[in-house]
Amino acid sequence: MSPIVLTLLIFGIMLVLMAVRVPIAISMFTAGAVGYVAQAGWLPLANFLNTQAFARFASYDLSVIPLFILMGNFATQGGISKALFEVASSIMSRFRGGLAMAAVMASAAFGAICGSSVATAATITSVALPEMKRHGYSGRLATGTLAAGGTLGILVPPSVPLVIYAILAEQNIAKLFAAAMIPGLIAVAGYMIAIAIYVRVVPGHAPAHDDAPRLTGRSALGVLPIAIIFTIVFGGIYGGLFTPTEGAAVGAASTFIAALLRGEMTWRKFKHCFYATAEGSAMIFMIFLGADLMNAALALTQVPNQLAAVVGGWGLSPLMVVGAILLFYVVLGAVMDELSMILLTIPIFFPLVMGLDFGLPKESVAIWFGIMVLMTVGFGLLAPPVGLNVYIVNGMARDVPIAESYRGVMPFLISDALRTLLLLFFPAISLWLVKYIG
Repeated sequence: MSPIVLTLLIFGIMLVLMAVRVPIAISMFTAGAVGYVAQAGWLPLANFLNTQAFARFASYDLSVIPLFILMGNFATQGGISKALFEVASSIMSRFRGGLAMAAVMASAAFGAICGSSVATAATITSVALPEMKRHGYSGRLATGTLAAGGTLGILVPPSVPLVIYAILAEQNIAKLFAAAMIPGLIAVAGYMIAIAIYVRVVPGHAPAHDDAPRLTGRSALGVLPIAIIFTIVFGGIYGGLFTPTEGAAVGAASTFIAALLRGEMTWRKFKHCFYATAEGSAMIFMIFLGADLMNAALALTQVPNQLAAVVGGWGLSPLMVVGAILLFYVVLGAVMDELSMILLTIPIFFPLVMGLDFGLPKESVAIWFGIMVLMTVGFGLLAPPVGLNVYIVNGMARDVPIAESYRGVMPFLISDALRTLLLLFFPAISLWLVKYIG
């Protein structure tokens, strides 16, 4: 069996298993095991599995993932999201489409202490959707806005996918977080501009004026915990007081204290936070193991190296190569979630990109490419036929047809495309803050 045929067989097995609803970790593990055995036999596979699981999971850097997930769960169960939306709606109510813009702002603020797209979408939707319906927003605009706002959970640091990229590419997590700051703010501004244009070009989806309560000192205090936690975590990381992993632990503890002070944290919610963290971390680590085995099987075929040589021989410009990779991510996002895509493809694409000459230091290229990947995988969270965020938000708005929710995300996908092109052609935007990190 030729290497190309074997590679296609490995991917074919994975896609077939995914199509019949086998969990992605098991799909990748099974496909990788078949490919590994076909090339090396059972005994080498057993030896690989005997050492790989410990080698992967014994990494100290991986502990940052459950800590950031725990931090997000404490924020979710601690009622912080409601205060965020109330303050944002008070600020934005003077603008047409203000409540939708407020939902985007609340999603960005919540993402700054969450790091999960799904958690951000579900949490902000539970708070904002009833208010948007009560004020006369259409189901299309409300669900589209909340699904798009949820993607800010991974675009605004801390970001679990960005942490995983840092581990796979062996890059500095703090520098990647710094690089994601400005693109994250551009994403927020782009979504708010998309809302402002949409409510004027397509009338009838938002009221002419949102009647929200005025901003008071008491309501403004509701966002104080977010500001304090963000300052402690990122100020400590960039101030050299602690590492990103230690910062995640400090952030989780700070968020727990904030939830206690708000009086929202009960014993039942406390246990739920740890159960949800265990489930989420186990899912990610299982995907790690499945992706490792599948990537090992692909490495044995030598096809990734051959692919890099072939692409290098085409004489394409480095930006065209990266653009083609990003388009592949958009297509792959139709069948896979963002974590699986990153775990499966970074070991293949990262060496290819690092071999290209962008006229930048290698570390800068690695950081910029990570931001480009992060921006692009957000497409898969919104675009049909999967659009995980769309499914989550639509499931909470049972009276809105799924087709309407997909129409609602189209303006935000246009914003995503424009932002991605901007960052692709102007890497300095992503790298501007990084130069200030020692």
